[in-house]
Amino acid sequence: MKNMEYLGCEIMNLKESMPKCNLLEVNLEKEILEISLNRIDVYNALNPELIQELINIFSWAANSCAATAHSLVSESGETLPRVIILKGNGKHFCAGADINWMKDSGEATLEENQKDAKRLDELFYGIWSNPCFTIGLIKGVALGGGAGLVACLDHVIAMDGSKIAMSEIKLGILPAVIGPYVYKRLGSAQFRRLAMLGSRINTDEALRIGFIDEIAKDEKDLEINCNKIISQILTSAPSAIEQAKLLCKTFDDWNGNMMELRDHTLKTTSVMRGGKEGQEGLGAFIERRDPDWYVSNEE
Repeated sequence: MKNMEYLGCEIMNLKESMPKCNLLEVNLEKEILEISLNRIDVYNALNPELIQELINIFSWAANSCAATAHSLVSESGETLPRVIILKGNGKHFCAGADINWMKDSGEATLEENQKDAKRLDELFYGIWSNPCFTIGLIKGVALGGGAGLVACLDHVIAMDGSKIAMSEIKLGILPAVIGPYVYKRLGSAQFRRLAMLGSRINTDEALRIGFIDEIAKDEKDLEINCNKIISQILTSAPSAIEQAKLLCKTFDDWNGNMMELRDHTLKTTSVMRGGKEGQEGLGAFIERRDPDWYVSNEE
C-alpha cells in the first residue's frame, strides 16, 4: 500500500480532527479526554446546540479511541484516548433542559418534539455505549437531563452536597428519554419511585441506591478520586473494556434460553483468549511483565 503522504494526503493529528465546540471545553492529554459543559450562566442547561456538540465529541471519541482502533497509538503516532471525563464548569454539573428551549417545545409540533427527543436519545446512547471508560465528576445539581447524563456514565464521583433528581414530573412530563439509562443503573423499584417523586436526593442516598459510585468531600478530593480510577482503568485492556460493555448489553437484551447464553459466553471467552489483547495479557502474565497497554501511576 502506498504511503499516504506520498499521495499528497497528510494524516490529520488527533486534536485537529476533533469537532469544534462553542459550549464545551475539551482537553485531550494522552489517554484522557476531558469534556466540560460550559454554559455557566444557565448552570450548564442543555439546549440543542450543547446537545449536538456533546453528540459530536462523544462520536469522535468512539471513532478515534484505542478500543476502536485496536491500537494504543494513531497512524501519526499519537496516544489514543481511553478514558473520558465529563464534568460541568461553574457551581453545577447540569440543571437539565434549558427553560427557553422547554418553552419553545410547548409550541412545537409533534414531529418537531420527536426530532428533539431523538437527538437527546442519540446523546445518551452515545455516552452509554461509548467504547471508552467514562467518568462523571458531579457537583451542585444534576437535574432531569443532567441526571440522565449521570446514569449513562461508567463511574460517577459526586462532591458532598450535590443533588440529583428526575424532576420532569414536576413539570407534568416524564423522564422517558433518560428512562432506559436511569432504569439500567438503578433498577425498576428505585427508578419508579424517583420518577414519581421528582425530588432531589443527596449524595448519601444516591450512593445507597447506586446512582453514583463515590462521594468526594471537596473539589480537591474529587480530582484525587478521579485520578485513582484513571490509574486503575489504564491497567485494563482498552478493547476488552469495550467488549465488557457489549457483554453486559448482551445480558440485558438476551432473549434466548440459558443453554444458548452459556454457549455464547464460551465462544466469547475463546475469541478473547485468542485475540491480540488476550495473547498479550496472558503472555505478560507468564513472562512476569506489564502488558503493552499498562500505564503506571508514575506516568
